[in-house]
Amino acid sequence: MPSAKVSNLATDVQPRRRRFVITARAAASFDPLGRSVAAARAFVRDTLQGWGFADIVDDAVVLTSELVTNAVVHAGTRAEVLCLRTEDGVRVEVADRYPERELPLGHPGERPYADPDRENGRGLMLCAALATRWGVEYTATHKHVWFRLDLPDRPVGTRSAGPVVPDQLLPLADSRVRVAVLQVDSADAVSAWNEDAEHIFGHPAEKAVGRPLAELAAWPQTPGTGTGIAEALRLSRWEGSYGVRGADGRVIPVYASHLRVRDAHGEPSTVCLLVHDDERALLQSPVRVPTDSGHFAEPRTADPFEVFIGSPAPDDLDGLLQRTVERARDLLDADAAFLLLATDDETELEVRATTGLPSTRQRFARVPVEAGTNRYGSARMPAVHDDLVAVPGAVPLLEATGMRSAVTVPLKVEGRLTGSLGVAAEAAGRYSNEEALHLQFAADRIALAVESARLGELERLRRGSLSFLVEASDLLAGTLDRDQTLALMAQMTVPTLATWCAVYTIADQSSDPYLSYVLHEDEDRIDGLKALLPRVSPPEPVREAGARPWPETALAVGGETVVLPLLARNRVIGMLTLGKPREEHFRQEILELAEDLSRRAALALDNARLYSERTAISRSLQRSLLPPGSPAIPGMEVEVIYRAAGEGNEVGGDFYDVFPIRDGAYGFAIGDVCGTGPEAAAVTGLARHALRLLAREGLGGPAVLERLNAAILDEGARSRFLTLLYGELHPQPDGGALMKVVCAGHPLPLRLRPNGMVDAAADPQPLLGVIEDLDLYEQTLTLDPGDVLLCVTDGVTERREGSRMLGDDGLTEVLTTCTGLTAGAVASRVLRAVERFAAEPASDDMAILAFRVPHPRAGD
Repeated sequence: MPSAKVSNLATDVQPRRRRFVITARAAASFDPLGRSVAAARAFVRDTLQGWGFADIVDDAVVLTSELVTNAVVHAGTRAEVLCLRTEDGVRVEVADRYPERELPLGHPGERPYADPDRENGRGLMLCAALATRWGVEYTATHKHVWFRLDLPDRPVGTRSAGPVVPDQLLPLADSRVRVAVLQVDSADAVSAWNEDAEHIFGHPAEKAVGRPLAELAAWPQTPGTGTGIAEALRLSRWEGSYGVRGADGRVIPVYASHLRVRDAHGEPSTVCLLVHDDERALLQSPVRVPTDSGHFAEPRTADPFEVFIGSPAPDDLDGLLQRTVERARDLLDADAAFLLLATDDETELEVRATTGLPSTRQRFARVPVEAGTNRYGSARMPAVHDDLVAVPGAVPLLEATGMRSAVTVPLKVEGRLTGSLGVAAEAAGRYSNEEALHLQFAADRIALAVESARLGELERLRRGSLSFLVEASDLLAGTLDRDQTLALMAQMTVPTLATWCAVYTIADQSSDPYLSYVLHEDEDRIDGLKALLPRVSPPEPVREAGARPWPETALAVGGETVVLPLLARNRVIGMLTLGKPREEHFRQEILELAEDLSRRAALALDNARLYSERTAISRSLQRSLLPPGSPAIPGMEVEVIYRAAGEGNEVGGDFYDVFPIRDGAYGFAIGDVCGTGPEAAAVTGLARHALRLLAREGLGGPAVLERLNAAILDEGARSRFLTLLYGELHPQPDGGALMKVVCAGHPLPLRLRPNGMVDAAADPQPLLGVIEDLDLYEQTLTLDPGDVLLCVTDGVTERREGSRMLGDDGLTEVLTTCTGLTAGAVASRVLRAVERFAAEPASDDMAILAFRVPHPRAGD
């Protein structure tokens, strides 16, 4: 179907005085969800600000918001937004998949394309009012609404300027202004690090280049919520505060301006300009607000909080709180500002955002609500503090910060205390009741938005915590190896919950805790932490659940340290120690998540211990059930291969033995007990030891097996039937060997002649452990020089690949290829054939016993 195009004819017929040459483009798609409108606004705003088009950002955002609302809310389809930069303006296209056939532009006398009283359709009216040009294009599957905004004419060389101000009002800076310049590549690793960055942070360039920026940055974000550093580095332009870890481990608060660029090959990277946080005025973009005339002016005529509330707020709580304290500081011309959120019981306030204070690491610290000696110390009403030195502890957060005066106001929603907002100055007596009322008015404007964002964060954190614990449980359940379990515990903890962690284990209740595993988010510090922790007494094993402080380690390592017991099966099996650097604090939600993780980790660690003990016992018992070695038989080659199947090589199953009976006579046996586990192991041990004892009593083969059959039946319910090949071997002086065998339900032994002929060397007889009266007989055979006798268990003959089975015929075919080989080579070739027969590992035990009479050597 041919596309139809409807344009704003009044503008299209005018001569095009500006060229439409595309110099950059950006595109994004948005799902038909309500939040997509805000996301589309943010996308257009970030894109145009990154292009330097601040003059037309607001108009573009308004138009995009209306058009995307039409697509995702009213039409219910995905919206595709395309921004095209030209030399003198921008074109924005919004496409949806609901191409109405009704043209939006009416003829004279007909209804207009939109009704101002209707919710939908207003976007076209706004396009007509605000856009330089606009239009609508229809195809069979899409509808495109586009608008063009041209940049206003500016005086040559002028971007923006501020008024002349007195020297004392200029921003403070060091005597030598230093701006750290970093470049971060597409993999988020530092690719450039200038001299000022070395001076500010202490890291030489050769140590910083190549490291991920996330390792150096103390990003003010709750894990699992909000915009992280990786997302911020993808934005076209970003400004804000965070911390950078210096070479000495301290976090240095900085104000940063990020700009996304690309090189001549199209490879993107981000240029980061950073200054000390108290020098933010050097980088911070001035806030410009529209006046009544539509032009932009300095914000002195408007309340900055009104500007903040009226602009699109950050989607995440951390961004909202950080912008709030920055605006609060600017509002009252303060040196610092802070915002605290109340805990669920409203007994404590938790620091969530600060600016201008000595360190950003006081985030998540808690202070009591009712602080101080009078009503001005309460967070439930506005308070003005003329001199904090005169009233120590009135504002605990400001102690030892150099701040002298402060004003704090509550954040309340429906009369309930939800937080506290404050500003502070280094001089005493800076604030009066008028400033407190002004700040309270701003706090009332922001309280509901903060509470809504906080509840959203709690919900996301709850979901993130559940996902984290589910993933942790799956990982911990996937291993029964103790060392791997310890490593998983640490890797799930760092850096999601803590900066470093140490795991102590307790072998038994009388043993001291042992440092088993240490991990730090900075790999270069792991060895130092391993060397430091043994110098400190380990934490006391305490059965009470929950995190408790560990001040001894906090003094030695620095920062906040907590200990959580590892409780499993009603006993303490270890401790999980978590640490944060200096002045960082654990949030209650993080500690609760760590407590849940410690319970799961403790059970996994104890399961690994039990499994290791069981495996060790199983292997020890397995070794005890197998002979220590085969005796050297004169004139004979003897080779044994044993492969136990199953996790941990469970005891039971197949067994073998070769042992001397008397001078010139040797006994041998190969058998298979039904089943595995302890019951099968009991029959295995009974059979092997009974065979040796009865054979050395001088009994013949049938008598030995008949007495063994009676012993098995005496085991009662624990008895298992047993297939057994038993024989006596008598080497002959002429170089051959005489063998007497009894095959009780076992795979028949095969004899290989030097000419390649293979035949069964015995007849089948009843197996043991089923009936009481057995009538067994002994068969005699002779092995001549070059002959081979091969004895196997059914794990060899019953090797399967789908419906195929190796079987007796397959084993015979393999054996025919072994002429001229030694006994060891014969056994090895049979094992390789069995392994290659199927791709899957063997599911049954295998035992291979090979005898060969070698040819006499010349001269013997």
